[in-house]
Amino acid sequence: MRRVSKITAACTVTAALALTASACGESSTESSGSDKGKMKIGMAYDVGGRGDNSFNDSAARGLDKAKSEFGAETKELTAKTGETPADREQRLESLAEGGYNPVVAVGFAYKDAVDKIAAKYPKVNFGLVDSVASAKNVDSIVFTEEQGSYLAGVAAALKSKDGQVGFIGGVDLPLIKKFAAGFQQGVMETNPKAKVQVQYLSTGSDLSGFGSPDKGSAAAKGMLDKGADVIFAAAGGSGAGSIEAVAGKKGAWSIGVDSDQALDPSLAKYKDTIMTSVVKNVDGGVYDLVKSVKDGKPLAGTQTYTLAKDGVSLTTTGDHLKDIQAKLDEAKKKIADGTIKVKTTT
Repeated sequence: MRRVSKITAACTVTAALALTASACGESSTESSGSDKGKMKIGMAYDVGGRGDNSFNDSAARGLDKAKSEFGAETKELTAKTGETPADREQRLESLAEGGYNPVVAVGFAYKDAVDKIAAKYPKVNFGLVDSVASAKNVDSIVFTEEQGSYLAGVAAALKSKDGQVGFIGGVDLPLIKKFAAGFQQGVMETNPKAKVQVQYLSTGSDLSGFGSPDKGSAAAKGMLDKGADVIFAAAGGSGAGSIEAVAGKKGAWSIGVDSDQALDPSLAKYKDTIMTSVVKNVDGGVYDLVKSVKDGKPLAGTQTYTLAKDGVSLTTTGDHLKDIQAKLDEAKKKIADGTIKVKTTT
């Protein structure tokens, strides 16, 4: 999922720029350049990059932990809005050519680029977050978003005054539909009389739904007007607009995504109305890959981070879940032991 909680200005990508190391992307490097034996870790962020207080920052936490523990040299490059597939390929290739190993690509939008570049550099270990690559030297880091979203659905059903809740998806894509499916199932299995409004902000190759707070706000206001009092937005930067709109409605709750959005400085004034957030612990996946490379046993294939493994979870900032925590714990246990099987499609 492309996730951003800050909006990055679009830039014009030209063939000339595509040949540079940044390819119209931001770059951050911390290295000495003198220790040939030092581990080198490359990170290619999605739009928003480090500092987005969301998906990319979670990956950055894993990078920081690995850097500190292993004394590694790191280089970070960031995608820009409106770039071409070639720009993503070039970004990964520049890291591989620079001797960085592993090279981690954050976000499903890198899938095609990872498949192409990883095949070209078979001795380099790559990581791909949120999608599954075909190349043998890639660790595909994926999560059971539907399981965390199921718990969010349980919470929404229990907190809603009349069972009217909403789900806002950034883009109508299979990944986002996993969030929707889990949420709807959690709501309906908790309160069969509930009603779930569902809206996607864009479809197909139009990824603007992940970076349009105005669209998120408009969608949330529409749902609030129809009676919803709990709204879960899995919509990247657009979710900030939803959270703001919900905060303006007395008695309504929002549910955040990817990182603990109640702790997002840019959303601090709305924290009292953010019930919880469905987080994906991307940092753990990134760290696991780096450690495996450091140990000489690089991970490859698909690593799935589940609810049982704390790969996904609900945040408890503000103690808004305290009165229903026992029921959430019960649902979590049933998902972990297979009693509850969470759907990935509606």
